[in-house]
Amino acid sequence: MTNLTYLIPAALFLGALGLGGFLWALKSGQYEDLDGAAERILIDGEDKSER
Repeated sequence: MTNLTYLIPAALFLGALGLGGFLWALKSGQYEDLDGAAERILIDGEDKSER
């Protein structure tokens, strides 16, 4: 029973830390362009090895 005294606050802290990281990622624009990286690989760019 005394283990719960340590585990519950630790779980709440880790959950809040994860939520804070997710909110920070939203605020900094990490999820703004979800299709850009997926479509970028399909675009033929100039091949630098042929120069």
